[in-house]
Amino acid sequence: MSETSGIPRAVGRRRHSVRRALVAALGTLGLAAVAAATGVAPADASAPAPSAGWSQVFLDDFDGAAGSGVNTSNWQYSTGTSYPGGAANWGTGEVETMTSSTSNVALDGNGNLLITPRRDGSGNWTSGRIETRRTDFQPPAGGKLRMQARIQLPNVTGAAAKGYWPAFWALGAPFRGNYWNWPGVGELDIMENVQGLNTDWSTVHCGTNPGGPCNETTGIGGSTSCTGSTCQAGFHTYAMEWDRSTSPEEIRFYLDGVNFHTVRANQVDATTWANATNHGYFVILNVAMGGGFPGAFGGGPDGGTEPGHPMTVDYVQVLQSGGGTTPPPSGGGRDAYGTIQAESYDSQSGTTTESTTDTGGGQDLGYVSNGDWALYKGVDFGSTPATQFKARVASGAADGVSGLVEVRLDSRANAPIGSFAVGNTGGWQTWRTVPANISSVTGKHDVYLTFTSGQPADFVNVNWFGFGH
Repeated sequence: MSETSGIPRAVGRRRHSVRRALVAALGTLGLAAVAAATGVAPADASAPAPSAGWSQVFLDDFDGAAGSGVNTSNWQYSTGTSYPGGAANWGTGEVETMTSSTSNVALDGNGNLLITPRRDGSGNWTSGRIETRRTDFQPPAGGKLRMQARIQLPNVTGAAAKGYWPAFWALGAPFRGNYWNWPGVGELDIMENVQGLNTDWSTVHCGTNPGGPCNETTGIGGSTSCTGSTCQAGFHTYAMEWDRSTSPEEIRFYLDGVNFHTVRANQVDATTWANATNHGYFVILNVAMGGGFPGAFGGGPDGGTEPGHPMTVDYVQVLQSGGGTTPPPSGGGRDAYGTIQAESYDSQSGTTTESTTDTGGGQDLGYVSNGDWALYKGVDFGSTPATQFKARVASGAADGVSGLVEVRLDSRANAPIGSFAVGNTGGWQTWRTVPANISSVTGKHDVYLTFTSGQPADFVNVNWFGFGH
């Protein structure tokens, strides 16, 4: 969803000079072969099975009882009028208050999600905004990622649609928990629509705001129209394919399997592209009311706007293809006494990954500051107690900036079993192995690395960690 009302650009967050190189090779598989057909499938159509060469990494078909909320294992609600400490009105000037109420966000009992804007007797608008808990959606090196959803937009047009702004989009993982580093961390608008128009807008946001290499706050965008039925009158499949098998790397947008807009890495400088793409993303579904984008097409909402018209979502699906990397373990299988790569987390908040110059190459966990964390599920400590922890870290933090690297088991709310302090090591790629003692641990646990500092600035990178007796 375009942050079109001037979210301030990042402050106090560094940008590493070492970045993953853009990858070359391999051919391109077309989306059309795997996109769901539109106009013939029922409203509660199941998500398409992955075609050959693709694997499914996320799916919500929104099956459940009518009037129930979303699956909170997959989604979290964003409520109110801003992120905690973030820009007011979600940074876009929209006027609604987002809620977790089933009057705004609910399943319909027929395999669909309804996000419904409503207006009370005093003229105040409410609506819904949900985000995937996962923030790690990105293509493997040399591979591809596809996000797609089958959606019917709010079935309202003309004056009654004034101010409606439904969207299916994604934000770069480093935004979560920071909320002031847009647009540098990237935004991928897979589908946006305003004012009940029969138009699908897709946009990449990146760089700096205003202006910059990505023409913010407008971004690098394209649009097309729904055919067969309007975007409001029927279901259509909206998709984004992020392709690291091409050179230059591409992000392609599709409506019903037809590619209508492509953004390539060589359209901006390498640093801007890396800042926007060298990390995972999380998915967002919402219906805003008013704000900068509707304002460009007449404004609203006003007294003639009709509340109660939902965006209806049949499914959200994420697929990946190719590449030479293996997805992180899910739910177990890590040896506490081996080398656990920091970038192999199961989930995280506030960090990102980047290429490292440390011995062995690969990636490190970067952009780490106070309050950030990463989760590693199913770490097996065995029956002989572990009493030591060590991690490979680097820091280019300014004088006086330091913090703690902490280990917690099974819950971020639990007290640390051990920690060590780290400050400037001589540079963000100047690596040092730091040991620490921990309380005795046996058995299998979910391990959280948590990071605590008295300053808001980034203070450490982590390449790997492990445990010892």
